Amino acid sequence: MHTDLSEAELRRYRSAQTEPDDFDAFWEQTLAEARSFGGEVLLTPVGTGLSTVDTFDVTFPGFGGEPVKAWLRAPRGARGPLPAVVQYVGYGGGRGHELENLLWASAGYAHLVMDTRGQGSGWSRGATPDSGPAGPQVPGVMTRGIGTPRTYYYRRLITDAVRAVDAVRRLNPVDPERIALAGQSQGGGLALAVAALAPGIAALVAHVPFLCDFPRGVVVTDAAPFREIADYLSVHRDQEEAVLRTLSYVDGVNFARRATAPARFSAALMDAIVPPSTVFGAYHAYAGPKEIAVWRYNGHEAGGPDDDRRALDLLAGLLLRA
Repeated sequence: MHTDLSEAELRRYRSAQTEPDDFDAFWEQTLAEARSFGGEVLLTPVGTGLSTVDTFDVTFPGFGGEPVKAWLRAPRGARGPLPAVVQYVGYGGGRGHELENLLWASAGYAHLVMDTRGQGSGWSRGATPDSGPAGPQVPGVMTRGIGTPRTYYYRRLITDAVRAVDAVRRLNPVDPERIALAGQSQGGGLALAVAALAPGIAALVAHVPFLCDFPRGVVVTDAAPFREIADYLSVHRDQEEAVLRTLSYVDGVNFARRATAPARFSAALMDAIVPPSTVFGAYHAYAGPKEIAVWRYNGHEAGGPDDDRRALDLLAGLLLRA
């Protein structure tokens, strides 16, 4: 069944999320700190038995200069310069197996899939630990360090995601001027954040993006991961103001107001995990050219291969040179 507002209401809906006065300064300082650590991007070829795709194990410096893992895939023997797709992963997942996720390299792109610190094992493999502060939290990562913006888990993860773009721009055979971002669910939310924080992004694909419109999301669904925040506040009843303030620093609505790359969103009207109103909250706030696909009879899988087909068409028009 439909889980949220009607489609007509979604088209009219606008998020009530506000941004803290120091939002831009917070992220400028955070990223400057991360970049101050420097660090090399390390590539190791990986034998996969595939004849059409080259695969590399990647390590790059993320938040605090800490090593973050990724896979880089490219068409076999490509010399470039190639457009690149930087992809982020859904909640609970990691970069996965070296034989997974071959779409973008098969379409002619250099493809970096970032691992997700402290996740991976929920449904795909991960290899990057999270060194952030521990404290009282609901199982999962949504409330890890949520007491302040500086200690919050997603400050570290979003920083990793921006540094992934910094890293891929340094790699052969990548054209640093043709970088697209892609992700679904949590991955879509990360891609949206990076579109606002990394300069010169050429395109954004955010399918059913999570991490958007927290003031609404935490009260209109009982499904995790939004549910983790509600569970935390049901015990820490005196921390609502502080928690919502922390979340405002990582909310996709606030990032959307700052992102200008051509973008494709998708929302699913039977999605209980990412209520479609939260997606529309970010979509309506998005400052650049945009389109959105609405899947009326789908849940969190959204358009699946149909979303992929449309994303391929968007990026081909923007990034592939004749």
